[in-house]
Amino acid sequence: MAALVDKAGEAVAAAANDNSNLVVETAKSESKEFNVQKLVDMFTKLNPLAKEFFPSSYQTDNNNFNQRRNNYNQSRRRLNGRAFQAQRDDSIRRTVYVSDIDLTITEEQLAALFSSYGQVVDCRVCGDLHSILRFAFVEFADEEGARAALNLGGTMLGFYPVRVLPSKTAILPVNPTFLPRSEDERELCTRTVYCTNIDKKVSQAEVRSFFESACGEVTRLRLLGDRVHSTRIAFVEFAMAECAIIALNCSGMVLGTQPIRVSPSKTPVRPRVTRPTLH
Repeated sequence: MAALVDKAGEAVAAAANDNSNLVVETAKSESKEFNVQKLVDMFTKLNPLAKEFFPSSYQTDNNNFNQRRNNYNQSRRRLNGRAFQAQRDDSIRRTVYVSDIDLTITEEQLAALFSSYGQVVDCRVCGDLHSILRFAFVEFADEEGARAALNLGGTMLGFYPVRVLPSKTAILPVNPTFLPRSEDERELCTRTVYCTNIDKKVSQAEVRSFFESACGEVTRLRLLGDRVHSTRIAFVEFAMAECAIIALNCSGMVLGTQPIRVSPSKTPVRPRVTRPTLH
């Protein structure tokens, strides 16, 4: 009798356990169905045009990345700036400043004089509008040549003794795309002059007429200017090199209302490229 009671108790306990498990599973199923329905309702209310959401952790990582990239770019710019300054300082040490240069002296003549003290890599003659004399910068391949060239101070060049001092600035390099690319273009440079300080009221036809009447036939002329500068510049190509040499003597002559400056050109006058029109 006691055994029957125990078995009955075990059966009741087992049934109770089964019912409890069923209740739990049913509750889980209902909770799951509720959560899915809730998500569906949320998605139907989303605005497709709303800004995309990014976790705050992503924003922090992205900002850190941008900060690191900006720091890298700034460091690279500082490094490039230091390298440029070092190159410029080296160029200044290899350059001398020459003043009291006669208007009749060309860059080629000046470079030939200084080449006796070392290899000349660049020579740039500049005109002074308020003086009959000009000044120049002569850059050597090494510092020894620049130091030795200081001994040329007092040398008669043309009608005046030149003064030679260590330079405080470097020669601005010419854009390499403008330099002659072939022997034909080098030959064009020998027939071309560079003219500055041209009155803005002077037309291209007047510039051509001025040089043709004083020097010879002009085969090509390029008159350039902008709104920033008060004067214009021109590249004048002659039919013969002798005409270009004669044109160098026109420095100081008045064209319009301004005395012009004429020097040998380092770049040829290339024909304008015609671009196809878009239809």
